[in-house]
Amino acid sequence: MSKYFLHGSLNAIEGKGGELADLLLEASQLVADAKGCSLYLISIDEKVPETVWVTEVWDSKDDHENSLKIEVVRSLISKAVPLLAGQPQRGHELSFLGGHGIS
Repeated sequence: MSKYFLHGSLNAIEGKGGELADLLLEASQLVADAKGCSLYLISIDEKVPETVWVTEVWDSKDDHENSLKIEVVRSLISKAVPLLAGQPQRGHELSFLGGHGIS
């Protein structure tokens, strides 16, 4: 199975973790119907609420890159940037081996 798997975190400025998480949850709805999106999960560790984790599975890296070009997604990104504590780091690209839930 060939999939593109990306996992990473974004760190919000203090007190803005919930707002960042809300924007990313909105992003999950925007990409739900994007070509090649199999999974887009947002999560937090309650002990570190300013860190928001994003887990994505796409049919291909190109599908992921194309999702970032969708105008409403770009608009949402511009709203999220001022909430970040520093420059966002690229998520970890992982080799997808399989498991339950992704076909």
